[in-house]
Amino acid sequence: MTPADLSRAVLSAVRSAVDGGELAVAVPERVVVERPGPGGAGEWASNVALRLAREAGRPPREVAEVLRSRLVAAPGVAGVEVTGPGFLNVTLAGDSVGALVDRIAAEGEAYGSGDALREAAPVAVPDGTELRARIVAEAAGRLVRAQGGSVRGGGAAPVPARPGLDSEAVLGDDGLRWALLHPAPHDLPHGAEVLEQRARNPLFRVRYAYARSRGLVAGGAALGIVPGSGPVTGEAARVLTGLLGEQPAVLVAAARKGAPDRLARQLVTLADAFFDFHDSCDVLPRGGEKPGAAHRARLALAEAAGTVLAGGLSLLGISAPDHL
Repeated sequence: MTPADLSRAVLSAVRSAVDGGELAVAVPERVVVERPGPGGAGEWASNVALRLAREAGRPPREVAEVLRSRLVAAPGVAGVEVTGPGFLNVTLAGDSVGALVDRIAAEGEAYGSGDALREAAPVAVPDGTELRARIVAEAAGRLVRAQGGSVRGGGAAPVPARPGLDSEAVLGDDGLRWALLHPAPHDLPHGAEVLEQRARNPLFRVRYAYARSRGLVAGGAALGIVPGSGPVTGEAARVLTGLLGEQPAVLVAAARKGAPDRLARQLVTLADAFFDFHDSCDVLPRGGEKPGAAHRARLALAEAAGTVLAGGLSLLGISAPDHL
């Protein structure tokens, strides 16, 4: 079960409580789940009970208990605990890491695409002849269509692969796109720093994380290690897994807002989490160590991270080279 799946399960619990007459509230359009904060428990948490308490005219913990009794019966949920003023804390059933890795392996770079916007109104994207507006519109249009939606504005007209401007000659197509897509709309575009082959360049970190993941898979193949889903322990692995699980929701949110900068910044966060995971454990055996199930599971997680990074870059119109 991914965070998006869990979000739908929480929303279903709210709807069930309303239909059953236990809660008198308007069912929200969406529910956010996130990693538990201090004092929390389980793998994921939601503050939906606190959001609904005033409208329901009941204490948040009481609302949370109503939802807990329904959510705990959802497929893929092992347990639900109410903590603090009324947070729902969820523990997933089975090997949630392995299930996520298997899903990413099955869906490939299309992981996170779907039909979330199929019934939504067309998403407005920048309209104009200025290069930044055109490139943002193109990337936003690609994000929206990957969620089954449609656009109105400049995103309906693709931007030529090589815009033919002086800045493109200096930065290259990939560098130019990143320079225009990564900053928030109110920030200035990046400059030549997008060409630096060093850690302070976010584009380099994202592409190097992908290249490193591919290198690990190739190194594993040379040692006869095939990636295999399974439990992966450690805080760095937990953070990385959480970000991979959040990717579908990130893509939907970026598409809904017509905001490719949200995806670009999420890719940087994911790349940094990949390096933390990479540095926290031996993905491949060292010295005379024999390959084991732990190595196969770590390698599968690293491969999944690379797949998601490549898929995200592709949605931005940026290549993901195997070697840098």
